[in-house]
Amino acid sequence: MNNKLNSSGFQFNDDGFSITAAEPWFKVKVQLIQHYLHSFVANAASRADEIVFIDLFSGSGLYSLGHQKEVFAASSLASLQTDLPINKWIFCENDPEQARALKARVNRFSRSRNVLIVEEDQDQPELLTKLQGYVPRSKGSYKVATLCLVDPFSLELPFSSLISLSNALGCSFLIPFSFIINDRYNYEFYLGEQYPKLMRYLGGGVNRVESIQRNFHFYKRVVNNFRNNMLVNGLTGSLSVHKLNSTLMDLPMFYMGYFSKQVSPKLIQADIQAAQHIQFELF
Repeated sequence: MNNKLNSSGFQFNDDGFSITAAEPWFKVKVQLIQHYLHSFVANAASRADEIVFIDLFSGSGLYSLGHQKEVFAASSLASLQTDLPINKWIFCENDPEQARALKARVNRFSRSRNVLIVEEDQDQPELLTKLQGYVPRSKGSYKVATLCLVDPFSLELPFSSLISLSNALGCSFLIPFSFIINDRYNYEFYLGEQYPKLMRYLGGGVNRVESIQRNFHFYKRVVNNFRNNMLVNGLTGSLSVHKLNSTLMDLPMFYMGYFSKQVSPKLIQADIQAAQHIQFELF
């Protein structure tokens, strides 16, 4: 077992609870999410009285590479290791085993933080009802900034659920566009038996995605349609593009999207570009 200390001094190892298997590029994705979180908080801090971070698909809190030879923090635990002025963390996980592991790790590493763990299906009205009771709303001169990370590694979450979160809680969204796409789970799979799920994910208004005949073009069209539908609903966005080496996503790159009515995507984009020295592609 490789139990190296991370940069924040936490030692992660096999603690007997569930640990989620991952590919090496997941470490890059977690780091990118932390860059976005830092930028969001930095830009919101001067204008918001309270900052809330929601991880909609928190998992167990830990990833492992190669039969747990290397264990590292997922986005939920990684967000707790910062000194950012976040007032409340809300971690959502509907799998009982994963939620139990996450609770144990939050209690071990971040007992002093204001963390809520919610066990509800992410696409059900009960989750929104609970979040409405946990997330304060901006009122008058009192401002609340809420960033919601949406990283299910699937097309499970309906687009309508995001719009409900936006309307009810004023959320900004950070979305890694990652889902299995390879020779087996290819564009024909998503345009065939998975077509209804794809339509729910995109929120309708599909721009001839059916005409695509390559995985890479299909993936780009999905991201483009998703961004356009967010814009129709008043959420402007920016996209960053990142190199990818994966068997789960057999693509040369993946996109990370940020969408908001509150904290300007242009400000976030500039910060990420400066930090990562990467180029942004807005199609």
